[in-house]
Amino acid sequence: MNPNEYNTLFLPRAFDHAALMECVNALCEKYPNLHFQYLGNSILGRGIPLLSMGTGKREVLYVGAHHGMEWITSLLLTRFVRDLCEEVERGSCPYKLSLDLLLETYRLYIVPMLNPDGVEYQLHGITTENPIYERVMEMNQGRDDFGNWQANARGVDLNHNYDAGFFEYKALEAQNGIDGGCATRFSGESPESEPETASLCNFIRFHEELVGVMTLHTQGEEIFWKSGGITPKGAAGAARRLSILTGYRLSDAEGLSSYGGLTDWCVQHLHLPSFTLECGRGVNPLPVTDSQTVYPRLREAFFRFPTLL
Repeated sequence: MNPNEYNTLFLPRAFDHAALMECVNALCEKYPNLHFQYLGNSILGRGIPLLSMGTGKREVLYVGAHHGMEWITSLLLTRFVRDLCEEVERGSCPYKLSLDLLLETYRLYIVPMLNPDGVEYQLHGITTENPIYERVMEMNQGRDDFGNWQANARGVDLNHNYDAGFFEYKALEAQNGIDGGCATRFSGESPESEPETASLCNFIRFHEELVGVMTLHTQGEEIFWKSGGITPKGAAGAARRLSILTGYRLSDAEGLSSYGGLTDWCVQHLHLPSFTLECGRGVNPLPVTDSQTVYPRLREAFFRFPTLL
């Protein structure tokens, strides 16, 4: 691949699963120290890429695109992977960080797009080739427009599918008229009922050296880091430093947002410092051009995250 073709891959664009895989393949071809495997598969069989770099015993995890409308977070994390690889190749020290030391101390895992089916629905809609076409159309109230789709392929909101206040959330679902699969907010039949969340939870369970998790959502320029009255050791200081680095305010989740998320599960069940960053400001889905301003504000936090824990 020539340099112009390579650089074009990372320009702001509608970032679906195919675009992500183009970038992943190009990065792995260019940088042999970048490792790639699949975390698992989505409902419709799309592979969920898991990238990693570093050899250290302490591990950190970045996760993007729980929600279909929030695919811009996949673009942000892919740009971070590209920048990390390029800085390592140049032997530079961004933000006065020794990347050699960083990658000897830590191993960074990145899941840019946890919900590839939801992203596909949101960007491209569905066709009659979808094996559950009629069911999905019913969940979308018969509309061809999937622009507000957040859930996975069968209408489960992945960030309410974790075992953290799951059954309390079920009562709130009923109060809000949510009684089955839909574009957003339905938590599924049971915790980790979806292959996307189950694969991620199994990965986290078997990686006992994880010291922190960063999850990207949009929008609001907020950071959530506490759940269920629990604050993991070291999380308060790391949250304050993330706030300083990004300019995002520290917030407490309220209402439906207080239950069933990845950060909730990591904090409540694993006592693992975990942070939800609500990236950018506006109305979802954020326009892809916003990545040009959102990413520079987050870049240092991405690089420094392992050292904050």
